[in-house]
Amino acid sequence: MSENINYEIKKIGDVTIFKLNEKKFDSSIAGFVKGELTILLHTEEVKKLIFDLSEIDYCDSSGLSAILLAFRILQSNEGHIRLASPTKNVKTLIEISQLNRVLPICNTVNEAVKDLESV
Repeated sequence: MSENINYEIKKIGDVTIFKLNEKKFDSSIAGFVKGELTILLHTEEVKKLIFDLSEIDYCDSSGLSAILLAFRILQSNEGHIRLASPTKNVKTLIEISQLNRVLPICNTVNEAVKDLESV
């Protein structure tokens, strides 16, 4: 597993944005991302999370599993998640796996921020 995963965390009001700056979100980095999200969601008491997918060209089931972990942690703390700016490939995977039924998808980060501000 590579130790230098490129990601950034930003806050806009009470909304936290997690942006993964990687082209591939697969088993090689999913474990690391799960760890980072778990720490972030438990130590920062995040209730509103946007997962910015704009840089990811390829995602597999282990990548989706990391996103679902964040969703479950947030759900248990009465929090909310939005997926923002997925590339065509990633959006198709989310729709095929029917995760868009539980994971709301927004076209842009700004749209996701506005959506979360209303909950």
